[in-house]
Amino acid sequence: MKIAIIGQQDFGKSVLEAFLERKDEVAGVFCAPEKPGAKPDPLRTAAEERGLKVFQFPSLRVPEAHDALKSLNVDIGVMAYVLQFAPDTFVHLPRLGTIQYHPSLLPKYRGPSSINWPIIRGDTKTGLTIFRPNEGLDEGPVILQKTCDIGPDETIGEVYFNKLFPMGVKAMLEAADLVYAGKHSEIVQDESQASYEGWCRAGECHINWANHVDFVYNLIRGTNPAPGAWTTLNGKKVQIFDSRKHLFRRYADVVGKIGEVAEVSDGSFKVTAQGGFIEVLRARGEDGKKLSGGDFARANGLAKGALLGT
Repeated sequence: MKIAIIGQQDFGKSVLEAFLERKDEVAGVFCAPEKPGAKPDPLRTAAEERGLKVFQFPSLRVPEAHDALKSLNVDIGVMAYVLQFAPDTFVHLPRLGTIQYHPSLLPKYRGPSSINWPIIRGDTKTGLTIFRPNEGLDEGPVILQKTCDIGPDETIGEVYFNKLFPMGVKAMLEAADLVYAGKHSEIVQDESQASYEGWCRAGECHINWANHVDFVYNLIRGTNPAPGAWTTLNGKKVQIFDSRKHLFRRYADVVGKIGEVAEVSDGSFKVTAQGGFIEVLRARGEDGKKLSGGDFARANGLAKGALLGT
């Protein structure tokens, strides 16, 4: 099988390595140019170390990108974590077309933050889709899907790196084999079940302590390690990462007002939300250092009765 890899970062690198390991021919690799000052793209570095042709275009719409892919004469284009838009004129160039990875069970959670949102919303299952890219965003026919559970305490980092990442690499190989053998199916997405969500960025990660503790906890899990849920302390931003949830069982369990620090211990501090406490195990202030909850409290003079969100 002769392929072109279109992608970036560690997922793209792992997909490249998986195809090479089983002796498929990788005719070329396309990845977006790094931004000034950014770390080298692992996919680009891995491809160059292996002497592969590497193409970096500011857009896959430009004629040069079209001509480069056409010149490779590949069987399949493999899109492994692609943020650049690929037009139909590009994805149809390979002899058997192009396949793309998306980390959600399409048609649900189309869009760029499809791992964050299911966790933030409290879903207990997610998965991945290998599909045919088209002019829409994550709207093409589905070739295969894989599902996985979201544990009640799992973070986006755990769901991605322990599940969706390794499952996705294997699924790309499986889908490519099906397409190459002519044994795949292409199922049109059910638009009545579709959803699209945009980027989960800092504005979406602001903690409102008046929300139910379940929602606050899911927001923290769904943004840990990135982009990081946050609150404020005396007007300064505080990001919260590792945490635990403690539900109030009766009125006598309630300590403090909404957003108030209810307890500080050696390793953590607890904040009151609606319906329970959030126990903060790891936090980071504006100095950029991640600390245990207890160390953060001591470093910032955080004591019982302090108010967050101020």
